[in-house]
Amino acid sequence: MHKAVFPIGLPTPRLMVHFSNLPPFSFTYNEKSSDKLLPRWSRLHETTRLDNVRVQHTYTYSDPETKLRVICRVIEYTNFPAIEWIIKFRNDGTAETPVIENIQALNTTFIPHTTSRRLRGVIMHRVLGSSAQRTDFAPVEEEIEGDTSIRLTPVGGRSSNTTSLPFFNIEFSGIGGVIVAIGWSGQWAALFSGNSGSRSVHVEAGMELTHLKLYPKEEIRTPRILLLFWRGEDYLIGQNMFRRFVVANLMPKVNGKPVELPFSAVGPPRYFDPSLTDIEFNDATEQNQIAFAKRYHELGLYVDYWWIDAGWFEGKWPNGVGNWFPRKDGFPNGLRPISETVKRLGMKGLVLWFEPERVHEGTWLDREHPEWILKLPGKSDGLLNLGNENARKWLTEYISKIIENEGVSVYRHDFNIDPLPFWRAADEPDRQGITEIRYIEGLYAYWDELLNRHPGLIIDNCASGGRRIDLETISRSVVLWRTDYQYFEPNGYQCHTYGINLFLPTTSTGCNSTDTYTFRSSMSNGMVISWNLYQPNFPVEQARHLINEFRRLRAFFLGDYYPLTPYNPGDDALMAYQFHRDDMHEGIVLVFRRHKCPISKVKLNLRALSPSAIYEVSFEDIGIKKTMTGKELLKGIEVEIKDAPGSLLITYREVQSADSA
Repeated sequence: MHKAVFPIGLPTPRLMVHFSNLPPFSFTYNEKSSDKLLPRWSRLHETTRLDNVRVQHTYTYSDPETKLRVICRVIEYTNFPAIEWIIKFRNDGTAETPVIENIQALNTTFIPHTTSRRLRGVIMHRVLGSSAQRTDFAPVEEEIEGDTSIRLTPVGGRSSNTTSLPFFNIEFSGIGGVIVAIGWSGQWAALFSGNSGSRSVHVEAGMELTHLKLYPKEEIRTPRILLLFWRGEDYLIGQNMFRRFVVANLMPKVNGKPVELPFSAVGPPRYFDPSLTDIEFNDATEQNQIAFAKRYHELGLYVDYWWIDAGWFEGKWPNGVGNWFPRKDGFPNGLRPISETVKRLGMKGLVLWFEPERVHEGTWLDREHPEWILKLPGKSDGLLNLGNENARKWLTEYISKIIENEGVSVYRHDFNIDPLPFWRAADEPDRQGITEIRYIEGLYAYWDELLNRHPGLIIDNCASGGRRIDLETISRSVVLWRTDYQYFEPNGYQCHTYGINLFLPTTSTGCNSTDTYTFRSSMSNGMVISWNLYQPNFPVEQARHLINEFRRLRAFFLGDYYPLTPYNPGDDALMAYQFHRDDMHEGIVLVFRRHKCPISKVKLNLRALSPSAIYEVSFEDIGIKKTMTGKELLKGIEVEIKDAPGSLLITYREVQSADSA
């Protein structure tokens, strides 16, 4: 077993101790283990301060015989007990290297730094990935007992497809734990193994398949690894520390501040013209989109962005992907008239859908550049090879011009194809994994260049609804449509909010109803509303009230998160969760009674409050305000929802601190 060990439960984990000697990663080179090779190779260590919260340590290991260099760049955070790293392999020789295989970007052991009876066991906390189910992002707790092991990998090459988000909280119950996060938007794999003797957990993580030689001067990278350590007896300490870390250090920033997720409106053409039935935007036109945007403005329903989804291009959805130019029958003047109109109406700009990686046969891109497309026999959809430098450069230039010329403020990047079979089919026997590596490197370079060229641009990462969420994507993008599960179904949306917020404060979804229960079920720190403003007797005042409520509450979703009831996907459940802003001394509680729930009352024990502080508590749906101590709220309050389905919003704020009480 690999000998690099991180202790759990120390006040300050020794984060950098391993890299100079036996680092917490591994590989096999020329059929020899890196554990044996690296101690004999020359080593160089350089340190650079990047900013006020990040110090970069660069460790270079060089093979004197083949001139292979292994370069590990480690970021040590000073505002959190966290480190992250990416490893690069570079051939500085004049000949091909021997085969490098089984590259594990993380290969280390976590062991409890205690012999006391406080350690009650080891539990791994994670959530499912997305597969368009009500159970998307469902919490999973797995005991790592004895000598058992758990192996996880996504489905089909998209990093959060079905199996798991690549974020894991390993809790050593009673003392603390570590969050392990993987940044690889392809086919990662992770193995968690227990040890009955030491009660330790050994973790290996990296690409699922690597077996390749490098050509002279060639370089590759590995997945990005993050370790965040926490102490305490409640696993939610670790979850909320990770959420805070994401907001402080990972979220995309605009003008130095974490990006605010868009609050958008979408106008399906069938709302404008009831004779149209297509749910996408194949019937969208300049006329109906401008008319719909103006209708929102006329009714005083003010949103920040206008959203145009799939179907605005020649060939329409789904078979027009590869024709990235506006349909002449709908947008003879392009999309600029729409983006300019919505800005004149006071909006920030246009959200526009793309799916550049999937290329349908017979489209412009397929005809003009077949050499850029990865194909499989019998498949009508190909994969634009982002690992091909010419393809990536063309795509960057072309999409960048659309963003500029059409006035796009939010670039919506969808991905409705499993890439893994295409990658594997393109590899040669002694180059297994290289197509995936080059592709993922190309994806990051593409997004980075768009962000560099267009300051303030927001990238929305969709991928069939939440199927490519990982450490790398969340540092460049946000997730505005986190699942393709039944559009706007409220009970499922509550389940998704419950689960995904254990790790991420940066996702949103949609709502098509002015019903309070449904609207609150969709609420997060972003939202897209799809209201039929042309229906008879549309409830304008109710819609305005909901928009105002959302704007008042959205900031709380970036705070700490506490589930207050057990997770339950059933229609007979009652579900509640709390978002707390420690910096604001305020918070909210949302409670939902589903349509088959037989109980109307529940006792909720609030979290994160100071027992001796005094809070003003508002039960907003019944118009009652109470002054209560933190101790009373922590001990539990009974709430009632008479209607099924029905919801309850509770807001609270500290009015007298513990110090002055």
